[in-house]
Amino acid sequence: MNVKHHRNRLTGIATAAAVALLMAGCSSKAGDQSTGDGADGVKTGPGVTDSTLRLGALTDLTGPYATLGKSIVQAQKMWADETNAKDGICGRKVEIVVKDHGYDVQKAVAAYADIAADVVALPQVIGSPVVAALLDDIERDQLLTFPQAWAASLLGKDSVQVLGTTYDVDMIAAVDFLTRTKGLGKGDTIGHVYFEGDYGTNALEGSRWAAGRAGMKVVDQKIKATDTDLSAQVSALRKAGVKAVLISAGPAQTASLTGVAASRGLRVPIVSSAPGFAPQLMKTPAAAALEGMLHVVSAAPAVSSDLPAVRSMVADYQKKYPGSPVDSGVLSGYNAAQLLGADLKKACEGGSLAREDVVKAHRSQKNADTGLGSPQDFSDVARPASLATYVLRPDPKAVGGLVGVEDAHSAPGVEEYLTSSGS
Repeated sequence: MNVKHHRNRLTGIATAAAVALLMAGCSSKAGDQSTGDGADGVKTGPGVTDSTLRLGALTDLTGPYATLGKSIVQAQKMWADETNAKDGICGRKVEIVVKDHGYDVQKAVAAYADIAADVVALPQVIGSPVVAALLDDIERDQLLTFPQAWAASLLGKDSVQVLGTTYDVDMIAAVDFLTRTKGLGKGDTIGHVYFEGDYGTNALEGSRWAAGRAGMKVVDQKIKATDTDLSAQVSALRKAGVKAVLISAGPAQTASLTGVAASRGLRVPIVSSAPGFAPQLMKTPAAAALEGMLHVVSAAPAVSSDLPAVRSMVADYQKKYPGSPVDSGVLSGYNAAQLLGADLKKACEGGSLAREDVVKAHRSQKNADTGLGSPQDFSDVARPASLATYVLRPDPKAVGGLVGVEDAHSAPGVEEYLTSSGS
């Protein structure tokens, strides 16, 4: 539940008094945090002192995306260490405050309330349902936030930036990939297994639209994050005569779907949303089936990519965290941190690190390019920052367990889809 719904509605002098008390509490909690001009003349605000820039991370270290959360946290801390070794940003050292919500919305809301007054931006919030629950608070607080979630429902807010594509755009690319390379066409049926909630629902919107455009039908199977045996779903899809299956869920579900499908003779192409794969899957009994049947659609390239910036990041990460897997979370986390760093530097150049000015600096970026993937346009809050999707496939010998199949490209019909959906 959202803590803001429990605030008393006060008026007149009572409201002013409450606000004064609240501000006093925040000031006390934030220690020496400044809300005026810094010693260097740069305007400051929550999360900023003359010596420090504090960023927040609401992550999952104990829930279904714990592996992803650990990778993102480590990658962003590596970026902070690298940044601080080069005198920080705007003459200030970067600190990242990490809170684990375990993919529990109520815990996430409490964690946000705990750190919101003390950070200038959030380079990481894992989970579409988590971000959805916090949207109004984030927008009210003008706290620039990069979700590690890609639901189109998160678009349209000045302070919330979905990086790269959205789930529906990726699924349109997935259907296009199936029709171009796997022989699917008019009259065929595609299965789509998806998590309940914004993630799966948005992905299903894309697959249904693309399938309809191609004269195909989608048979959907909704599951929960706690569902890890997809035998029933495979049976239903086999009975429906599907020629391919899309999945928008977590790694455990992708492994179960692919493994069960292979064992029951449903050897059809399977395409997963990016959050549905982790390199650890290539050490499970489902590895052979995954290698033979699965592709992944993603806004980001594989971490095994030959892009110079990706290769450099991977080498640095392996040196800093030997033994830790290098997965998509490393790339997305590091990319998000670099993009936020560019926003903060631009805000500093403009003379203000106040939250609203950090948001303005971010929204002025029309061709943000870290070298870690496709350039992004942050100027239109209603549209995805990029429409270009990569297609990847599992490879147990590759760093991160994936290799590139197709470079980033915009699938046919994406602009038509965005226009029809009002984006």
